[in-house]
Amino acid sequence: MTILTSADRAELRSMFAQEASSVWEVIAVNKSDLRAAVDAIDQWVEDNQASFNSAIPLPARTALTAKQKAQLLFYVVRKRWEVE
Repeated sequence: MTILTSADRAELRSMFAQEASSVWEVIAVNKSDLRAAVDAIDQWVEDNQASFNSAIPLPARTALTAKQKAQLLFYVVRKRWEVE
């Protein structure tokens, strides 16, 4: 898994803002600050890949693909912050 390109980060920032706007959610930062947050989160993911992978117990660590592990992380994070 590699760090996102500048274009991917810009697209992600735009998608996040559009989704928030579609449900009338206020984002209390400007576009530049939101982009900086996207950049920092992407860098954090890059810096912590090995730690994340090491936290997954065997045999799942070796049996699951990188994409499957990322999908599981996405599901866990989404569930933890789900609004009821």
